[in-house]
Amino acid sequence: MWAALLLLALGSGFPYRQALPGYRYSFPRDHFEHPDFRTEWWYYTGNVHTPQGRRYGFELVFFRQAQRRGPSGNASSWRVDDLYLAHLALTDIDGQRFRYSERLNRAGPGVAGASFARRRIWNGNWSAQWEGDAQTLDAVAEDFRFHLRLTPRKPPVIHGENGVSQKAGGPGRASCYVSFPRLAVEGEIDEQPVAGTAWMDHEWFTHQLEADQVGWDWFSVQLADGADCMLFQLRRRDGSIDPYSSGTYIDPQGRARHLKKAEFSLQPLAWWTSPRTGARYPVRWRIQAPSLHVTLTCVAAIPQQELVARENAGPSYWEGAVTYSGSAQGVGYLEMTGYGKPVSLE
Repeated sequence: MWAALLLLALGSGFPYRQALPGYRYSFPRDHFEHPDFRTEWWYYTGNVHTPQGRRYGFELVFFRQAQRRGPSGNASSWRVDDLYLAHLALTDIDGQRFRYSERLNRAGPGVAGASFARRRIWNGNWSAQWEGDAQTLDAVAEDFRFHLRLTPRKPPVIHGENGVSQKAGGPGRASCYVSFPRLAVEGEIDEQPVAGTAWMDHEWFTHQLEADQVGWDWFSVQLADGADCMLFQLRRRDGSIDPYSSGTYIDPQGRARHLKKAEFSLQPLAWWTSPRTGARYPVRWRIQAPSLHVTLTCVAAIPQQELVARENAGPSYWEGAVTYSGSAQGVGYLEMTGYGKPVSLE
C-alpha cells in the first residue's frame, strides 16, 4: 500500500488534482499513470512455493512522485518532472533469509515510467507488463531474480466509499485506491518454478499524511476459503488510532464490502526489534471482525523483513509475508511504517 516514496514529498505550489468523492473510474486506463495527481504507486506482493514445497514471499513496488508540472523551458528528456522509486524484496521463508534492493530514477529517455500506451510500468529492468488484466513481473537484483505471471481470479476492487479511500477529514484528503485482491501466480524465482497467489494495489492521490499521523499498519489477507480482505489503521502521534482507518472484505465470489474502523480491531501480540534501526515492530497480531465472524492470528513468516533506507536517509519500514490462522487459514502481507522515525512528508 504505502511506503518510502513519501520521503520524496517536497513542497510544491503546483495545483495537483485532488482525490474527491465521485471519481469515475475507467479501466483499463486507470490501471496506469495519473500525472495530474502528485503521488502514485503500484504494489505487488505474494506468497509462492516450489513443487517441493519451499516457500517464498515477494514484493515489487513502483512509485511515482511528481516534482514539478507546467512549462519549465527545459526540453531535455532528463528534466525531472517525476521521480521513480522502486523496491524489490524476496523472503526465503524456509531458509529464514530476507533480501531486498531499491532504485531511484528520473524518467529520462525511457529509463523509468508508467504508460497506458505501452501497458507497462517499469524502472530499469524491473517491470510489470500488462496483457488485458494479466500481468508479467520481471526483476533482476544482484543476488536474486524472478519472472512471474499473474492472472486475476477476481475482478478489481475499488476501496473506500463513493470512489475514494478517505484518510482524514476534509475534501481531497483521500486517495483513489484499486486492488486485484487475488492473482494466481506461476513463474520462476532464481530459475526455480513457483506457484501461489499475489495481491496488487494501485493508489494515486495528492494529499499526504496529516501532521498528527505518524505511520500505519496495512494487512492483505487471502484465505483458503476464497475470501480476501484489506485492512489498514493510521496511528496518531498520541498513540491512538485514527477514525479514518478502514478496510474492505471481498467474498469468494468477488463482492466487496467496505469496513469502517468500528467493524474490526487490530491488536499487536509480539514484537521484533531491528538490530539495524532499533525500531520495534509488532510481528504477531490478533485481527477481529465480529460482523464477519472472523478472528485471525497474523504471524510474520520470519521476523526480519525490514527494508532499511539507504544511508538512513529516509524512513525505514517493515513489509513482509505473513500467515493467518484461527477462524480460517491463509497467507498475505503486512506493512508497518513509523515505528523507527516517523514518516516525514514535507
